[in-house]
Amino acid sequence: MAAYASTNPLARESLRVAVVGHVDHGKSTLVGRLLHDTGSLPQGKVEAIRAMSERRGMPFEWAFLMDALQAERDQGITIDTSQIWFKTANRDYVIIDAPGHKEFLKNMITGAAASDAALLVIDAEEGVKEQSRRHGYLLHLLGVRQVAVAVNKMDLVGYGEARFAAIEKEYRAYLAGIGVAPTYIIPIAARDGQNIVAPGERMPWYTGPHVLEALERFEVVTLPTHLPLRMPVQDVYKFDERRIVAGRIESGKLKVGDKVLFSPSNKVTRVKTIEAWAATTPVEAQAGESVGITLDEQIFVERGEIMSHEQNGPIETDVFRARLFWLGKVPLTEGARYKLKLASAEAIVRVQAIERAIDTGDLSSAAATEVKHSAVAEVILQADRMVALDEFVNSPLTGRFVLVDGYDIAGGGIASMEGYADQRQLITVRASNVKRVEHSISIGARARRNGHRGGVIWLTGLSGSGKSTLSIALERRLFDLGFQVYVLDGDNMRHGLSADLGFSPEERAENIRRVGEVAALMSRAGMVVITAFISPYRSDRDRARRAAGENFHEVYVSADLATCEARDPKGLYKKARAGEIADFTGISAPYEVPQHPEVAIDTGLLDVEAAVDRLVAYARQVLTVMTGQESRSAIR
Repeated sequence: MAAYASTNPLARESLRVAVVGHVDHGKSTLVGRLLHDTGSLPQGKVEAIRAMSERRGMPFEWAFLMDALQAERDQGITIDTSQIWFKTANRDYVIIDAPGHKEFLKNMITGAAASDAALLVIDAEEGVKEQSRRHGYLLHLLGVRQVAVAVNKMDLVGYGEARFAAIEKEYRAYLAGIGVAPTYIIPIAARDGQNIVAPGERMPWYTGPHVLEALERFEVVTLPTHLPLRMPVQDVYKFDERRIVAGRIESGKLKVGDKVLFSPSNKVTRVKTIEAWAATTPVEAQAGESVGITLDEQIFVERGEIMSHEQNGPIETDVFRARLFWLGKVPLTEGARYKLKLASAEAIVRVQAIERAIDTGDLSSAAATEVKHSAVAEVILQADRMVALDEFVNSPLTGRFVLVDGYDIAGGGIASMEGYADQRQLITVRASNVKRVEHSISIGARARRNGHRGGVIWLTGLSGSGKSTLSIALERRLFDLGFQVYVLDGDNMRHGLSADLGFSPEERAENIRRVGEVAALMSRAGMVVITAFISPYRSDRDRARRAAGENFHEVYVSADLATCEARDPKGLYKKARAGEIADFTGISAPYEVPQHPEVAIDTGLLDVEAAVDRLVAYARQVLTVMTGQESRSAIR
């Protein structure tokens, strides 16, 4: 969690800086020397460390000043994050010394995530290592934008300008590849105090800032009061006759009387009071403050919800993209289930797809079936319920999460909704006092009159898979067999009921919601409704299934992308490949394959006649109503 500047003009700024880098590149030595050279050590501390080193028969190390654990002195590495406070004339600092060893990446991530800026250390003699690249990538993933690179141990390379220039060129090129521009790259010799708090006398060729000067130039992250209100609910307490909703305001401002929304429950009410321990009850609060509030109405609110203003709530979804860093003991695989923790909320998520694995060393990416320890991947996660979140680029604190495997934190990531819809509008019920009409004609009576049950035969698949061709042929065949049947397709929806909708992910999802509801109504009237829509998202198809109930029959028209693209009846794939169509399913937008369709038809293997034969046989089997001595086998 980022540090925040105080709103008190008399208070001093406090900047949190993570120090990261490959093991033994000199992070702790740098921090120890920084503390000593700024006069921030308690009197006698250096002498005590020297005496301890002599007793153990070890040479004096500035790094020992940072060792918080006995185990670290024994092993000679930093295991846990250590926080050290010091101050200059301008402001206060919290230095977070994060471990560089690969096995302790989890601790490094924890330290970096709590920082305003980072100081990344590279050994001038060893050069840019795999861990140097990995740490740079992680800082970018965590949203740390102020990064200074300290090229340490310049004394071991004779303070050579050429060696520094080579490392600077290599690392700048790597960082540029992930969209990071380091604020400063500084040559230093931490052991000798060169370029730490004053210009290095032995490197006159370098004219940029020394380490302390770079830190002084970093900006403190200001209070994100300009962002939308977000307060994850930590708990709800009963106190006297009041129910107090408690949490920390992560962004925005809150006032008494504000109309607030709780997500994902979608409950709306007003703030009655803001509670505080002080004698004077505040009338407003803002980001960085932990508060309790009471509400005008006694609605049920629980831990894990996110409170926002009604008109600017977080996203509600059960599926989202994530860029994930994996630290699990067992590789992450498709289909695996984990506990997601986002702010104060928890949900079970399933890895729906691993889209690609990213090599943090050379930034190459490739298809993958698993994500191993210390690897980065882009995945799609499907939650077992609606969760409230923000895209990380818009609200970092409610856009990042961790995954728990068993009892261990196994990974962390940031959320993106690219290609996916905010489902809030799809699940919000706005009408009240509405009751479903009970008809005098039962569903069974309609089925007996028609000779068949009502049903929704939902064809889903990529563009060009053959859905429309099959739906029209199936309609003709069922009609000739005496079925009351009708096709709903994109044209007869988009020219009428959905004429007001465009093609954004949200509008596409709303179109499918309307299709599902209309098809469900028609099926309850006794009709057999055939729908032919790409309907790429499982959540949309599941919503249509819930609307129609047992009348719903999913048909996966499973022609693969190569087959569909070769057909390309409308030239859409060609346009999508040329970038003329945004968010085109299968190319620049996802298609989520049905998990358990009632029927799967591969039109790459079956011709139209054979495919329709299969669909007709299935429809007659599940929809035909038997009378007298007829049996199912008699009509097959």
